[in-house]
Amino acid sequence: MAIRRMDHVGIIVEDLAAAVAFFVELGLELEGEASVGGPWADDLLGLEGVRADIAVVRTPDGHARVELSTFHSPTTAEPAPKSPVNTPGTLRLTFAVDDVDEVLDRLRPHGAELLGIVAQYEDIYRYCYVRGPDGILVGLVEELRPIT
Repeated sequence: MAIRRMDHVGIIVEDLAAAVAFFVELGLELEGEASVGGPWADDLLGLEGVRADIAVVRTPDGHARVELSTFHSPTTAEPAPKSPVNTPGTLRLTFAVDDVDEVLDRLRPHGAELLGIVAQYEDIYRYCYVRGPDGILVGLVEELRPIT
């Protein structure tokens, strides 16, 4: 077998503290934080002079992790993408939650912007997308009954 598991998803953010606060409010747990840099980071990323701070958050079940990174150097002049949800190559993270409305209420003070509405698919689930820190697209799914 070539793949043992998916290790994590990495997202570059401008404000690491705000991104961590958003995901912790969503219900993820902070696993750890570190500063990285040096020749190994330069080699890995194909950049020179890498200095970055990272934080890893994980789902409560421990099966999924998100690495949030902010770069101090090298810097980029490119703004964070805020493409529509249907743009090819657009990353989105989707989480199953107990109550979509309650989660939305908690995330709004952290800058969450609801895209569209909370849509209900039959009697199976309620689903919505929010745009979080730096334009990160996050799906929230509330299962109304077990999916078979």
